[in-house]
Amino acid sequence: MTEIRDLRSFIDALESDGLLARIKRQVSIRHELADVGAALAQSGAGAGLFENVDGSPWPIFCGGVTSRRQTAVALGCGPDEIIDVMEDVLEPANGISPVRVENAAWHANRVSGDDVVDADLPIPIHSRGDGGAFITGAVTVAKDPVSGRGNLGYNRMFKLGPTRFGFNVNEWRDVGTFWKSRNEPDSPFPVALAIGLDPAVMIAAGVKTPVDELFIAGAIRGTGTEVCRGTTVDIDIPASAEIVIEGMLHPANREPEGPLAEFHGYHGESWNSPTFEVKSISWRDNPIYQTIIPGWYEHVYIGNVLPREPLLRRFVRHLDPAADVHIPPYGNGFLAVIQVDRDNPGGPKNLAMAAMAAHINIRNVIVVDRDIDIYAPSELHWALTNRVHWDDDVFSIPYAQGHEMDPTADQRGVSTKVGIDATYKRERRDYGERVTYAPVDLARYMT
Repeated sequence: MTEIRDLRSFIDALESDGLLARIKRQVSIRHELADVGAALAQSGAGAGLFENVDGSPWPIFCGGVTSRRQTAVALGCGPDEIIDVMEDVLEPANGISPVRVENAAWHANRVSGDDVVDADLPIPIHSRGDGGAFITGAVTVAKDPVSGRGNLGYNRMFKLGPTRFGFNVNEWRDVGTFWKSRNEPDSPFPVALAIGLDPAVMIAAGVKTPVDELFIAGAIRGTGTEVCRGTTVDIDIPASAEIVIEGMLHPANREPEGPLAEFHGYHGESWNSPTFEVKSISWRDNPIYQTIIPGWYEHVYIGNVLPREPLLRRFVRHLDPAADVHIPPYGNGFLAVIQVDRDNPGGPKNLAMAAMAAHINIRNVIVVDRDIDIYAPSELHWALTNRVHWDDDVFSIPYAQGHEMDPTADQRGVSTKVGIDATYKRERRDYGERVTYAPVDLARYMT
């Protein structure tokens, strides 16, 4: 197994497992790259390394964490162990602190001051509904000015000019809490953007936690993540990054940014957001730019699936210690699936309510039997079609708190949550067992 320590070794690991597509044909940085990257994710073909991008001097990588198989490679485990590993690394007691080093690969090249305007970063325009070019694959690195605690996160960044970006910040993001905690909350706030990273750092950055997310990245790798002080900001930045952008966030200088394809599958509204002023850009020799296709598999997987499945399972297993769970990426984080050995007619509804309480995003819950593959959408549709009596097996909870960006909710996130008992109810009518056929190796029959 390839030891993963940065983006490049992750690419090697994916390739050795047949989960990397090297795209040598020239593609446009405007829409076409994202079209191909989205198709790769949807087909299960793996990540894409685009080696000839019209509009970019560097290769562009996307789709690193878009499936269970790729996530297993990133975490160094089997697909069936992902939730166990995530539950373990999310336990604060298992965190491993970062290790500061003096030199980083991204020190090799640097522009600052007036020269920053000449460093034209290869920022894709992803979806045809996007308002322009957005940095989506950068991890925001910040530091609490009061406690000194570091923080990793994601913020969409809309290109306003050569050195200025709109910087979207949800109210609950730690970076916003940090700048608001100062005596002068509207004064410039230092931030670094790290692009092209070990997936352990990318996965950790998708977690909302009261500790420095670098401790989670360390737990994933079993060793402290190497960090290096910024060249213009007093922030510890992952030393393995391909590209580092340093600058100042201006909380009071706001401009409209958006729309952008969002995790819920629509193009989100334009927001009046703080602006980010670039002070310096550093990069490794022959760097690889990394992007996340917005509103698609990796966006949902990192932000909604990996950090929340352990929490969901914990809530559900309080009622049924043997239950298994899945948050399908195609459900945008609003759908949860629970798999059980049904032994009580009322059990599935209780499990569905427990899932709804596990995280505000979870709005729809489907409970199925063991003979249903919870990772296959066709299996869920079969269960919904053949095991659900809509009057008796579906319940709703109106006026429940959800996510503010849920398309079915009002602007405060209030919506109706729905539970569906899609288990086999033999007491209602016994049809016997499902039709099954033994798997075969088709290659033996077709050569």
